[in-house]
Amino acid sequence: MASIIFMGTPEFAVPALEAVHREFGVSTVVTVPDRQKGRGLQTQPSAVKVSAMGLGISDILQPTSLRDEAFVEEIRSRKPLIICVIAFRILPRSVYTLAECGAFNVHASLLPKYRGAAPINHAIMNGETVSGVTSFLLNDVVDTGTVIEQRLQSIDDTMSAGDLYNALMPLAADCAVSTVGKLLSGSVVTLPQDDALATPAPKVFREHAGIDWQHSREHVRNFIRGHSPAPAAWTLWNGDVLKVFTASRIDDVVPAGHWAIRGERLVAGCLDGALALEEVQLPGRRRMNFADIVRGYRGSSQGVFAASHQQSLQEKQE
Repeated sequence: MASIIFMGTPEFAVPALEAVHREFGVSTVVTVPDRQKGRGLQTQPSAVKVSAMGLGISDILQPTSLRDEAFVEEIRSRKPLIICVIAFRILPRSVYTLAECGAFNVHASLLPKYRGAAPINHAIMNGETVSGVTSFLLNDVVDTGTVIEQRLQSIDDTMSAGDLYNALMPLAADCAVSTVGKLLSGSVVTLPQDDALATPAPKVFREHAGIDWQHSREHVRNFIRGHSPAPAAWTLWNGDVLKVFTASRIDDVVPAGHWAIRGERLVAGCLDGALALEEVQLPGRRRMNFADIVRGYRGSSQGVFAASHQQSLQEKQE
């Protein structure tokens, strides 16, 4: 079995681990240390570690630092032919140069577009109609290595970031298997990225997910889709932070930044039209359709969303 080291953490990387192991055999898995999660703070392994154990891969490394010389020596001692990285941390040169045939990453965008930690979210927020995955050789600058392969995925305007995440997982697995095969056979042909076409995709945070209703309807709808299911776009409604997961276009007239209840719908006004906020979540409650909330609702039938969403969230947390 070739010495193939797979590095990854979340569910997104699991199909690729399984596919590469099935096709070539993965000798070592590197993932993050087990972490305490949930209300009970129970120690839980990463999705990649769980998968590796299920596949019978016993050589699992969980370093706290990728630059630590002890970890670098662990990798060196395994004499890897290939290092495959998917949804992991930034690999230092001292590690990725140890792979005899090459070290590569599979990134969830069509590079050079959307370099960074949240390519899926930003593709949806920007209303892209096509996305995909890219395998590329690692170098010293994040997400800038020469491109090996790409796979394309169409995006319809109902897809959320979560939907695109799920659609790209099997493409990433297929791309990883093909890339490993090319590296092992020495048949890789790469193309440089055009930096002039590069766009950033920084990580998205809850504090930046407040909805600004003073934008076009499509901009707001894409913003909601791009933050769904996490960290979830939100707005301040009747004094509570209301998370919004899905919204649809509706033929109604509501001023931008205002809301109105129409039957079982919460209609929100944007600059050039209105949206019906469908799947939502109030504090301490589960995600549900707004229709389920309004049945027991006794408040006002119209109002104004908070003008300063970032300030509102800070006030709610204090």
